[in-house]
Parts: sequence; structure tokens; C-alpha cells
Amino acid sequence: MLRDVKHTVTDGLLGFATATGDGRSLKIGVSPVVSDTPIIITGDMDATKIKDRLGLSPLADAVMDSVQFGASRIYCLPVSATTAGKLGSVSKSGDGGGSVTVDGSPTNAFSVVVKFTAQGQLNTAAFVYSIDGGNTFADEITVPVSGEYEIAGTGLKLKFTEATEEDQKPSSFLVNDAYSFTTTAPTMTNGDVLAAITKLQKFAEEYEFIHIVGESDLALWQAVSEAQIQLRDTYHKPVYVVFEAAYPKAGEDDEAPDMPGGNLTDWALEMEAKRKKVKNYDIQVVTAWGRLVKLDGTTQIVNLAGLVCGLYSKAKVQESIGKTRTEAGFGIPKTKLLELLPAEMDNSIIELLDLAGYLTFREYDGLDDFYVYHTKMMSPDGSDFRYAEDVRIKNKIIRETRKEGLLLLNDDIDLEDVQGELETRAKFMFVPLQRMIDAKEISSAQITVPEGQAQTILEDETMRVKIRYVSRGYIREVEVDLGRAQPSE
Repeated sequence: MLRDVKHTVTDGLLGFATATGDGRSLKIGVSPVVSDTPIIITGDMDATKIKDRLGLSPLADAVMDSVQFGASRIYCLPVSATTAGKLGSVSKSGDGGGSVTVDGSPTNAFSVVVKFTAQGQLNTAAFVYSIDGGNTFADEITVPVSGEYEIAGTGLKLKFTEATEEDQKPSSFLVNDAYSFTTTAPTMTNGDVLAAITKLQKFAEEYEFIHIVGESDLALWQAVSEAQIQLRDTYHKPVYVVFEAAYPKAGEDDEAPDMPGGNLTDWALEMEAKRKKVKNYDIQVVTAWGRLVKLDGTTQIVNLAGLVCGLYSKAKVQESIGKTRTEAGFGIPKTKLLELLPAEMDNSIIELLDLAGYLTFREYDGLDDFYVYHTKMMSPDGSDFRYAEDVRIKNKIIRETRKEGLLLLNDDIDLEDVQGELETRAKFMFVPLQRMIDAKEISSAQITVPEGQAQTILEDETMRVKIRYVSRGYIREVEVDLGRAQPSE
């Protein structure tokens, strides 16, 4: 080859950061969609697109809440429910001689209304239906000659039965006859959730936290706590997990989302007792519920964990999603979150739950919106990681310094200057810490190499470093000393 002028491009000299996973989450929830790998949802998808990808399911509902309030990318792991949803009884209004019944296994909680728009019998009468309690209706449909109609995506099949008398058949279904019923959503067992988490051991994408969709209780919190520790320590995935506490109910048989105020204190004390049995700063339980206007325009009573996950996704890692400054954008307008529930949830109950270590919402006199109160984690007593912002910083440091540490594996060093050699390499691990300082995610940091490793490096070939950092400070309360002053002379 003839000699000439040759160029070699050296990349990476500017020190730009690689992807960190900040703000990305993974949801595990019930869905009729079958996938062994997570499905990606992006923040620019509308409600229709999300439902197309995840089905009419609890998983889709939670994803819509997160997208509506700030999530830009969500990995979704659908789970086939072990416990099927239930069908409620059908109620009728109107004078038609026919009847409408329902069969099937619902994919979600639906409030179904079937309303007749044209009189007749099979193959002549016409109807519209709604799965959101009458908020929106599908286009008009002629009653099939078979007498059966499947509501797409819901797992529900309507059965139309004509009047028994021949002369009554033309009036089997009259205009404005209406039939309504509700369904409950299918649910995951603890085993379903743990099996899904096992799949994440080999999932290579970076994300910050996992949202377990659907009401849960102590047994699942404890089981997932152990699985989360394994993900962190064995599979090098430092993530925190967000759970939804069940809606406060007066008793086991009370299906209605309502509770007299006198019972809330007992419920909160019971929740406090459960909280004491979980000691993991990477576990968070959202107890807040509300009436939410969702991305698809429907209004539903929901646990606010999906909304919380959206706020985490748009917040910087050091930023509290309880920040009340208007430009921060964490206030939830009352045109979107119509009310917090139960209505009897007063400040004394909120404070009890907050002190116990649950995430709650509240109002402030003088501010228009609803806000997350504190982002409490289920940390042990005396922990340095009581809030989500503390945990997010910790986990980011683990993720980013590990990337640099991996580049040091199998390096050879001069045994005549072990301390100097190790300190030189430790400087590479400080690079992501400096980035976090520059981004004002932490106030300062230092990385040191403990002395005396000349002998141990020969024995176990392990480089040991110590990282200490100073976090950002937070204003959790403001005290004002007010008094009258003497007039100036």
C-alpha cells in the first residue's frame, strides 16, 4: 500500500454523558396482550394508541395516567391475570319485552350501558353501548340476527333475547330501553408479580423504577422487597418499586369506595402497623386516591400511583415532586384531579400516614392545586434515604459509577506503587460524580482509596474505593417570626 496522509477518528474526547435511565420506568400490570418482553410506550402516544398496544386493561389505564402527567418513555410488562374479573348483575329500564344479558371474562373494570336507539327485534332493533358509564358511546349497531354481540377488547359478549310471545317480538326492544352493569378488573396474584420481576433479570434497558399496577397489600410488599434486593445486588439493577395501597374500606365485604370518617383512623393505624413490617428504602406505597379525569376523557376513581410515576418521570433526580413552586409544574389542577378520596380524609389522617412512611397528597390553603405531600419511602428508622429524591440520587450514583468501574476490570497495575495506581484509576470513577455536581444533582462528592491494599490486591485482586457525597438540601417547612417594629425616627 502506498504511503499517504491517513486519519484516525478518536471519539469521546468531549466527555458527553451516556444515557442514564433518568425518569424511565417499568410497569407490571394485567393486560390481555401477550408479551415476554416489555412493550415500549412513549409520551407522544395518545389514549387510543396506548389502548391499541396494551388492550383495554388496568395496565393501559395506569400508563395513561403516567403519560398524562409527564412520562416520556415507559416499559410495560403485561401479565395474564390468574384471578379473573367479575360480572355484575344487569339492571334494566324501559318497557321492551326482550332482555339483554352478558357473558365473558372482563379485561378491565367497566361500567357498561346498552341503550336502544331503534325499536324492533333481532336484526331490526338498533343500539349503542358505552363502557365508561355513558361518558362516550360507540356508533349505532343493529342487533345481530344471532342475538350475540361481542364488545371488542373487553372480553364481554352481549346476548339479546326477544320477547317470548310472537306478537310481542316487534316490541322486544324499544327506543330508550337501557341495560347497565359493571365489571371488576382481573387481578394478579403475588406469584404473577414475582414471575414478571424474574423476567426483568435479563432486561438490558436502563430504567429508574418499577410500578406494580393494581391494589396490593403487605404480603406483596414484603415479597417484592426481597426480589428488589436481588435485582440490585445480584443483577446490578438499582431500582425502586412503587405500589398502590388498596382503597380504604369499612370491611372486607364493602365493595363501594366509601368509608365513614370514623373508620379512617382505624384504617390508618392498621396501615401504620403494616408499614412497620417493611424496612426497605427502595419500596414506596401510595395511599392517595382521587377522582381523576384521565387521558381518554373518562373520569375514574383511581389510586394516584400512575400520576405519581408521571411526575417522577419529568422531575430531575434530585427534585422533589412535592415542590409547590408554580413553574416546577408538580401541582395537579382541580380540573384534572377533581377531588381526593375518601372525602373524609382530613389532615390528621394524612399526617398519620405520612409519619408512617406512605406517600400522600394534600391541599394547601392559599394554593389552587393538589400536591404530593412528601415522597416517603418505607425506609428503616434512622435511614439516610427517607425520600424518593434521596433514593433516586443513590441509585443513579450506583448505576453511573458502576459503568466506569466496569472499564477497570482486569487492568494490570504496578505493585511498587499500589496506592498511586489505584488512586489514578479512581479518578475515572469520579467523572460521573462531577457531572452530577455540575448538574446540581448533588452538592459535592469525593472518592478515596483506603490505604493498605498492597497486600490484599495480591490476595483477592479487589480494588476498594469509598464514595461519599453531599446531597442537595430541601425546605420541608417554613417558620416565620412576626412582630411589630418601632417606627423609625
